[in-house]
Amino acid sequence: MINKEILDTTGLYTVQRYSDDKERDWNDFLNRSKNGNFLLNRQYMGYHSDRFKDHSLLIFRGSKLIALFPANQRDKTTISSHDGLTYGGLVTTGKVSTEQVVNIFNAINEYYKALGVRTIVYKPSAWVFHDLPSEEDLYAITNLCEARLVSRAISSSIRIPNRPTFSQSRRTAVHHAEKAGLIVKETEDYETFWHILDDNLMERHQKHPVHSIAELQLLHSRFPDKIRLFMAYQEEKCLGGILMYDCGVTAHTQYISANAEGKELGAIDIIMNYLLTEVFDNKRFLDFGISTEDDGHYLNTSLIFQKEGFGGRGVCYDKYEWNL
Repeated sequence: MINKEILDTTGLYTVQRYSDDKERDWNDFLNRSKNGNFLLNRQYMGYHSDRFKDHSLLIFRGSKLIALFPANQRDKTTISSHDGLTYGGLVTTGKVSTEQVVNIFNAINEYYKALGVRTIVYKPSAWVFHDLPSEEDLYAITNLCEARLVSRAISSSIRIPNRPTFSQSRRTAVHHAEKAGLIVKETEDYETFWHILDDNLMERHQKHPVHSIAELQLLHSRFPDKIRLFMAYQEEKCLGGILMYDCGVTAHTQYISANAEGKELGAIDIIMNYLLTEVFDNKRFLDFGISTEDDGHYLNTSLIFQKEGFGGRGVCYDKYEWNL
């Protein structure tokens, strides 16, 4: 175990709750971090601020900002990092050491504990989203906080340099789409795409998309270079699309959906081929997101089969919890 007496002797680490007047400081730090991306930008986090009580933190060593902790407060005794996002996790720069990260978590724990918080839920970003190795937090929460793994979901990511070839079925689908005259275009027609997505989700799961049309349009207007929509057309008819999030070294598929005709003609296959060869060929990874439900206990085998057919391989999305 780490000696907490050593951690507490410096007295240099202070914690400050995020407030709107700190937005520029937060975003500037995020932009030079080694493991953050625009999902943690306050302009992105703020779109659903009415649904989550923000209790994010800025951590200082002396007068210097050295880390961000995006978080929301579920109730009087529970903090989560972050329920409104796929992940939260500690955000640092490449200059912060492992010893400092341990000190940071000690300061975070003491801050929340003084407010009566008893449990912290923690969802770190997966390593494919990191500019540099950034798992000092996993060491700290295990050895200092005695965190336990409470769920593990699996995503599929393609390593784009020297990527695997598509499976035979995916290659056949791309050829079929090309033969049918499908073309891929980048578009801002979020309304058409949303209705295709909504129809599929309602048919399969009786659920609407997490984002409304208005929210997608708002987020795109705030991050036009980061949130991009690509759709497949046969002449002027839209058959399906993929909504992409540009997360730095990794491009992430936020939503994928096609109508019945698009599924038959290989709309998603031709879009994916286009993204990998024409749009995001300079990225390190393309991440599909998870293929599991019920905190990872249920594996959607048909969904992950499709992703693996494109060359995706397993990356875990974990959730941890510890008591104060």
